[in-house]
Amino acid sequence: MPNDRTLIGVLTPSSNTVLEPLTSAMVADLPDVSAHFGRFTVTEISMKEGSQSQFDLENPLAAARLLADARVDAIVWSGTSASWLGFERDRDLCVRIAAETGIPAGSSVLAINDLFAAAGVKTFGLVSPYVEDVQERIVANYARNGLQCVAERHLNETVNYAFAEFDEATIAAQIRAVAEAGPDAITVMCTNMRGARIVPELEAELG
Repeated sequence: MPNDRTLIGVLTPSSNTVLEPLTSAMVADLPDVSAHFGRFTVTEISMKEGSQSQFDLENPLAAARLLADARVDAIVWSGTSASWLGFERDRDLCVRIAAETGIPAGSSVLAINDLFAAAGVKTFGLVSPYVEDVQERIVANYARNGLQCVAERHLNETVNYAFAEFDEATIAAQIRAVAEAGPDAITVMCTNMRGARIVPELEAELG
């Protein structure tokens, strides 16, 4: 039977409440495209060993195997852990998913990096909900890859569920603050922050 649908599998942190409705809205006007979600446990973001072990490859891989049962056309890890744990984490995860399921894979962090490269970004502003040591790791990871963070703001929160509680006005204020440094680009580094819907307005405002 021919299949004219495009099914996108999305790996989701268990306590994330932002990315699912947003992703569904992004594909809502595409009648033959749908998003399908698989969760694995993520409740805290810090540099503690217990927090970092949430992202051991076997955890998202187990969720990816279940998504493969739905015969999705691609699997995307919609989280940002590689920004502080190292970009190689997501590259390795994508290779493993493809090898085990036969389904091509990508991630939000690798997509950000591709966008930075395509736009010729050399300096960037960083907005996140994270605590200082996580933020410092993100800045250092990008510096090792030739991108300089010229301004940053973070909200000093560790509870992943709580990231979604920051309102758009708070996020917009952080974006405006880092924009004052004149970066080539600004990224909101968290898929559980409500930043995506305010991007068009702020891009028009800040240039």
